[in-house]
Amino acid sequence: MHQGERDWEIVVLAGGDALRQERLTRSLHDALVKVDGVEVGFREASAPDSDGRKGGAAGDVALWAALGTAARPLSQVLITAIREWCEKERQRKVEVTYRDGSIVVPARPDEAQLRVIREFMDKVGRDEPGSDAASGGPENGAE
Repeated sequence: MHQGERDWEIVVLAGGDALRQERLTRSLHDALVKVDGVEVGFREASAPDSDGRKGGAAGDVALWAALGTAARPLSQVLITAIREWCEKERQRKVEVTYRDGSIVVPARPDEAQLRVIREFMDKVGRDEPGSDAASGGPENGAE
């Protein structure tokens, strides 16, 4: 399973520095590979305007992640792993996109950013396979 409808897109934001973005993306990939229940890989560049991979625009390097089924909400596990990775360096920042929503996870989020991250995780958690909302609604388990 990969690059399907339920996949996440993960982009390390490096302020336009393509080399730094690639280095950090590879580092994040290495960290996420170790997370149980998460499949992760490099998303193929989708810029058809150039025939070479070198010197491409920032944003060409991205990851995809697919979550397996488990008793725990894997979206929270994924976001927590990304947050922990970001906390290792003050300048790290990652944009996470799932379906029609996205958030930016900074290295040291303030209270407002934490609230946005929690709301995003709650929304995504309701859409995950195996959640009460995804498996038929409130009759399968109230809030």
